[in-house]
Amino acid sequence: MEASTADTRVLMTGIGLGESPRWHDGRLWFADWVAQELIALDADGSSEVITNVRSLPFSIDWLPGGPMLITSGRKLLRLEPDRSVATHADLSALSQYGWNEIVVDGRGNAYVNNICFDFMGGGEFAPGIIALVAPDGSVRQVADGLAFPNGMVVTPDNSTLIVAESFARTLTAFDIAGDGSLSGRRVWAELAGGADGICLDAEGTVWAGSMNTCLRVREGGNVLERFELDRFCFACMLGGQDERTLFMMAAEWNGPDNVGKGPRTGKVVTAGAAAPHAGWP
Repeated sequence: MEASTADTRVLMTGIGLGESPRWHDGRLWFADWVAQELIALDADGSSEVITNVRSLPFSIDWLPGGPMLITSGRKLLRLEPDRSVATHADLSALSQYGWNEIVVDGRGNAYVNNICFDFMGGGEFAPGIIALVAPDGSVRQVADGLAFPNGMVVTPDNSTLIVAESFARTLTAFDIAGDGSLSGRRVWAELAGGADGICLDAEGTVWAGSMNTCLRVREGGNVLERFELDRFCFACMLGGQDERTLFMMAAEWNGPDNVGKGPRTGKVVTAGAAAPHAGWP
């Protein structure tokens, strides 16, 4: 079933570069990498800046029952009740580069990934990694050899982690062991345009930002739906009152050298989804 721009509406504009959208407590929360702001957006389009995060990139997710965790540089931060931030875990021993995406599963395991090279500065490609911050605060690497790891999801039964490998143009799956370790690496789906941020629905399909589209794809690579956007789709999330609203973070992309330069072209685009949200985030 195909969809078009006629099925979408714009909820918010004036964003620098929106990433890491999460539906939580009746609002869409996301990171604006250019403004370096954590923003919460209501369904009516009104928004609130929760705090400033002096990091590019930064991404967010919640521990079961709270609080929010934030990737910031070489650390994982924690948002305190007074909206200040504190160090939750120091990840600097695993990589000299800043950490990218995060997903927390239903058991409180926080998975964070790192591309392991200076993409924004034009550095030479290197394979990326995934680290685990366990509920007891311990930190260890659980996967490597990833071609620009990006968005991640965990299935509702906590058994599978799926990560977008942007440079490999694949969604890659791992089995999750009882101690949070990852094994059984396999290609979950191949996407011609690659993938950035992703989310999971109750039918076991993944929505993925893929260049100027947002795709709904089944394991094996069959694309079920697509929304065409007028600019790059960086990430997506299912939410809303019935969790059947697809929120898409879109912005013009002119390469890493131009991030933060010129007008703020980022916006939140919404559309109805066939199946509700499932899993984590």
